[in-house]
Amino acid sequence: MSDDSRRIVEITLDEKSIVRWSPEVEHERNVAIFDLLEQNDFRLKEGFSGPYRVHLSLRESTLVMRVRNDQAGEETEVTLPVRPLRRVIKDYFMICDSYYKAIRGATPRQIETIDMARRGLHNEGSEMLMDMLRERVEMDLDTARRLFTLVCVLHLRG
Repeated sequence: MSDDSRRIVEITLDEKSIVRWSPEVEHERNVAIFDLLEQNDFRLKEGFSGPYRVHLSLRESTLVMRVRNDQAGEETEVTLPVRPLRRVIKDYFMICDSYYKAIRGATPRQIETIDMARRGLHNEGSEMLMDMLRERVEMDLDTARRLFTLVCVLHLRG
């Protein structure tokens, strides 16, 4: 387990930004939150150390990460334009939809092929997110993957 100074101990999503898209998306969101809280490596590059409490929301087409340390009484916002991620988010959810449909009746080989494409898009989006936040936040790939899932869920609003 990571040192608490480099750890997210709570993550919440803005309820106004969330759409109850499907049971599968709800499941992905819940798994991402659970896995993120179980293990993550996250550090603000400039500013205060953790343990961090993170609230994710969308403000127009901007991701807003409100990061705070209650013990130290410190808080900051990390913002990120979502536009560069839109294509990969759209493609990711299209392939996820295909994957969920395939599970209900495709051959194992077809399911595996679609799942490989799904994981590839998820990795691409996670790496883009890490790169876009590189100046302000240091994190490992697993943390970026879970945050990317949550960004996707938030992006489904409206």
